[in-house]
Amino acid sequence: MRGTLGFQSSLVRARPHLSNLPPVYFKLGLRRGAATWQGIRKTYRGIPKGFKPVDIVDHGIAVNIDVGRRRNFLPGIWLRDNCRCSSCVNQDTMQRNFNTFDIPATIQPKETVSSKEGLAITWPDGHQSEYSWDFIRHYLKNNHRNVDESRDPRPLCFGPDIAEDPPSVDYQRVMLPDDTGVAELTDKIKTHGFAFVDNTPYEDPEDTKRLLERIAFIRVTHYGGFYDFTPDLSMADTAYTNIALPAHTDTTYFTDPAGLQSFHLLSHTPAPDTVQDTRPEGGKSLLVDGFGAANKLFHEDPLAYTILSKVRLPWHASGNKGITIAPDKRYPVLELDEDTGKLQRIRWNNDDRGVVPWDGEYSPDQWYEAARKWDSILRRDDTQCWIQLVPGRVLIFDNWRVLHGRSAFTGIRRICGAYINRDDFISRWRNTNFNREELLKVIG
Repeated sequence: MRGTLGFQSSLVRARPHLSNLPPVYFKLGLRRGAATWQGIRKTYRGIPKGFKPVDIVDHGIAVNIDVGRRRNFLPGIWLRDNCRCSSCVNQDTMQRNFNTFDIPATIQPKETVSSKEGLAITWPDGHQSEYSWDFIRHYLKNNHRNVDESRDPRPLCFGPDIAEDPPSVDYQRVMLPDDTGVAELTDKIKTHGFAFVDNTPYEDPEDTKRLLERIAFIRVTHYGGFYDFTPDLSMADTAYTNIALPAHTDTTYFTDPAGLQSFHLLSHTPAPDTVQDTRPEGGKSLLVDGFGAANKLFHEDPLAYTILSKVRLPWHASGNKGITIAPDKRYPVLELDEDTGKLQRIRWNNDDRGVVPWDGEYSPDQWYEAARKWDSILRRDDTQCWIQLVPGRVLIFDNWRVLHGRSAFTGIRRICGAYINRDDFISRWRNTNFNREELLKVIG
């Protein structure tokens, strides 16, 4: 059961307007327990006497930090709520041990001490909290902290040439208990959008299942969990046929589309009714870097990029009897991060798309023109990467970024694989590529 802390109430006073706080015109040189000033009077004029890096004000503190070079107000309740000491936060689960709303709305520090490392606060009830300057700086600047910002590998967009030397990791390395192989695999997927796992046993699909579970839990959908299939229209989806498929992302009809997808070709044999010694042909896999394609669209036709990122469309899966799946709301083809404006996710499968709406900023004619441009980029030779799958080589790719397809084929192909949730994949990438202390500092 979570406990509560005995917070003392304080008098209600009006919050000071930021314009009344002293501006920041100085450099700080701090040592633990005290503030020292380096050449302030020589460099700047008009600095008030007694000017401090941190001042206790009504309902919080005013702090000078290099974010916009201005005086920043931090509410006392925000500071107290974000104390991370062992009394306030369970160090095993990183969950709060107290009820936030037991904190007085007008709480303010009793005492503050600035040091080189950060800020120490003593509260009216005697409780002490510590905050690093990095913690404060990140929240003032971004209003959130994310390990991806500073340590995330920048996506390396790929084209057809990557087929000559694709990112890959050996199966035995991924299966090592020390997780170094998993770290390498997830980092390659995060960077390039996909990776192969070579020398995977293919006599028993369970080996592939165990490989994927080294990354994270397998996602169960209306198609099941781990899949092992041959062409079969009973699944009511063109993916289960032998026809060619254009570049697309999977599960566009889910509110949260699958994060990772995998394919392992277990066998490719002649169909039973074919002439003996006839070799099966086709079935090359198509990979398209959606981020790279979107970048081309942005530079070649900025308006088309804007339209595909703003016009929200309905998506659905209605092929199977008793199944009608649609997202919680309409989503655009190009989904941008609400905070940064960066491209976050591609949602594209023209077969699963619903009716283009009339109620937006742009007309259906404009959307079709923009989508036609997008489709033409996806079909270019300099955008498409073709790779022949073979038994023993598992393909794993980022379904939020990489579009996939295939050429038509003859014969019977047996393929196994699975979906993995995006959050589970990112968690595994983080926890195998960074230490826990790093993550807990920035995960928020």
